[in-house]
Amino acid sequence: MIKDIQQDAAQRMEKSIEALRSQMAKIRTGRAHPSLLDSIMVPYYGTDTPLNQVANVGTEDSRTLTVTVYDRSAIQAVEKAIMTSDLGLNPSSAGAVIRIPLPALTEERRKDLIKLVRAEAEQGKVAIRNIRRDANASVKNLLKDKAISEDEDRQSQDAVQKLTDKFVEKVDEFLANKEKELMEI
Repeated sequence: MIKDIQQDAAQRMEKSIEALRSQMAKIRTGRAHPSLLDSIMVPYYGTDTPLNQVANVGTEDSRTLTVTVYDRSAIQAVEKAIMTSDLGLNPSSAGAVIRIPLPALTEERRKDLIKLVRAEAEQGKVAIRNIRRDANASVKNLLKDKAISEDEDRQSQDAVQKLTDKFVEKVDEFLANKEKELMEI
């Protein structure tokens, strides 16, 4: 029973790390990366469709993304979706290929992005701590129902705390890497 609770907590913490990783990928550094456009939805035949399902996203060079739309009739919609996204990008189309130049980051913008990255990392830590709290509450309920002893309760809480520390350390590692990446010129 306790092992199941700990295993569930570990899986949920891993999912929190994956969510944090995808959030961090959306925050752009000075480099062009196709995952930057993952969150963009394109109105395609009356349905909001992820950009990567209506087009191929690639990099031309370190500062330019290319979007090759599969259906030529959707080029306008793709271009508009990129423009209206909160990424601050200005696409330009040349036939079936849309080029998106990424402007260089200013020092002020870098500092704003670092604040944003730190806030995302803190949210990740909070999510992990909430999972720890849930796991410990489940074990406490087992103790209250006399399904386990106090020693098992204490051992379980120690194990969950070690798990939490391990995942919080991963979050700190992501944060340090992203900050270093943002400060590179």
